[in-house]
Amino acid sequence: GWKFYDADDYHSPENKKKMSEGIPLNDEDRIPWLCTLHDILRREDSSKQDAVLACSALKKMYRRVLVSGASAIESNQPRPPGENAALKILFVHLDGPMEIIAGRLEKRRGHFMPPELLKSQFDTLEPPSAPETFITVSLEKSLPEIVLEIEHAIFQG
Repeated sequence: GWKFYDADDYHSPENKKKMSEGIPLNDEDRIPWLCTLHDILRREDSSKQDAVLACSALKKMYRRVLVSGASAIESNQPRPPGENAALKILFVHLDGPMEIIAGRLEKRRGHFMPPELLKSQFDTLEPPSAPETFITVSLEKSLPEIVLEIEHAIFQG
């Protein structure tokens, strides 16, 4: 019953063109996209709808924007409690060797991001750490095992 969003569906035409040409996105490219995603998550939260967002939130700052919106950029901190408080998000860091992910990307058809950009994503990656709310799940597990681990973290705390 949870809504599912693929963050790639919300990239601007300019971002998609850039990636399709093999050019990695920078912070300036990603921030408006992340703010749009935050707005989607805020809307779902306001209507008490649980949601899953598949997103390459590679940096801590990107995850702060997802949690707190544009104010996270200005203050470099999540919003204080109160009006427009930070969203409660569990980040799931799907972790695995570059070779496994590259193999999956090679099988993907019709996507604007070429597998050649994978290294730039690994170079940009800042894995989640405290005080972020996250779990790390190995991509080397089967899909059912991954889903069970995520469900356990959500429903069992």
